Amino acid sequence: PQVFLFDEPLSNLDAKLRVQMRVELKRLHDRLETTAIYVTHDQVEAMTLGDRVVVMKDGLVQQVGEPLEVYSKPRNKFVAGFIGSPAMNFIDSTIGDSAGALYAEAQGLRVKVPADRVSRLLPYKGQAVTLGIRPEDLREASSGDPQDLVFEALVEVVEPLGSEILLDTKVGTHTIVARVDPTVRTRHHEKIRLAFIPERIHFFDNSTEQAIA
Repeated sequence: PQVFLFDEPLSNLDAKLRVQMRVELKRLHDRLETTAIYVTHDQVEAMTLGDRVVVMKDGLVQQVGEPLEVYSKPRNKFVAGFIGSPAMNFIDSTIGDSAGALYAEAQGLRVKVPADRVSRLLPYKGQAVTLGIRPEDLREASSGDPQDLVFEALVEVVEPLGSEILLDTKVGTHTIVARVDPTVRTRHHEKIRLAFIPERIHFFDNSTEQAIA
């Protein structure tokens, strides 16, 4: 055959067997060197198996690209929320300025807009936008972090996973999930200082949900 079509072939398997079969399918594809179209609702399968990923919503193509491109440069809020687990955090923010710099301001935090995004966000000054940050792009703040990238959060749930810790935190009215180093020591109902990785911050237009920067 010139093309293979797989329609959610692993959906009824348990987690362990699904991982094994995912590897076997990848090996089969590499050996046959034949085009394969793989339909799945599982973003992990899409990211690990695909040379190119097509993200669709309501029958319409939202983005086409290599897996890491779709992950790091989502074209809109839907793609950003679909790719990645845990999902990207979305924070309702307003763009403001102070002392010649732009800031994304929300209840409980104020983040400086990275210099390379300022020109694209200037037209949004005084307007509401959505700030997006993936859990893995937050880390425990250190003394050397710029204060305009640091915020304080209340830890509500701690999920130790061995190689990492997932923290469900509360900042104002927002729940923000952070994926931090397993050496971080914190407990629920304690406060923790977290820092944004500035080059990993995303912004989305509230009207169109398209990526701004």
